Amino acid sequence: MPDYVAAHQILDHFKEGFAHTAWRLETRRAYASDEALDEYQDFLKGVSPRPDPSDLWFTTIERLVSQGKRIERVRLADQPMTDGQRFLLATTPENLAAGEDIRFLFRAEASTLDLPLFEDFWLFDSRVLARFNWGDPAQRLELTTDPRQVVAACQVRDATWHYALRYEDHLARVPSPV
Repeated sequence: MPDYVAAHQILDHFKEGFAHTAWRLETRRAYASDEALDEYQDFLKGVSPRPDPSDLWFTTIERLVSQGKRIERVRLADQPMTDGQRFLLATTPENLAAGEDIRFLFRAEASTLDLPLFEDFWLFDSRVLARFNWGDPAQRLELTTDPRQVVAACQVRDATWHYALRYEDHLARVPSPV
């Protein structure tokens, strides 16, 4: 039986919920949480996002990485990229500076991998799957340790990570995000 936590509580899971690796698949073309930011609205007007190294997310990531933990993501991107994807691309250097390893895979390439269709998820230590349910008005994450679901998520992770490009290589293939 899965457990549910509010999506905004994912940081709590980072503080206590994994020992070695946290891996994320980002599949959406835009995120409402980003679109609600003044920084996003400024970005749409051509203003580059300003890093905030004191942000709780980044200080948490830095601490976890300094403890030897790995935090990795694959972001699917369309061709051409949406405004939301361009914003994520423009803010990626801040994530990288904190210690995350973020890679990019074009959606068209991902579709050729014949993988189960997943929405966004976090995978912790290859044993806990946290799936986002964007249709849930409460914006909850479903946490499960069901072996079939976790193995399917591991397959998605391994295949997309293999084909995804590092930030610098992806940036060379797309127009400037701003």
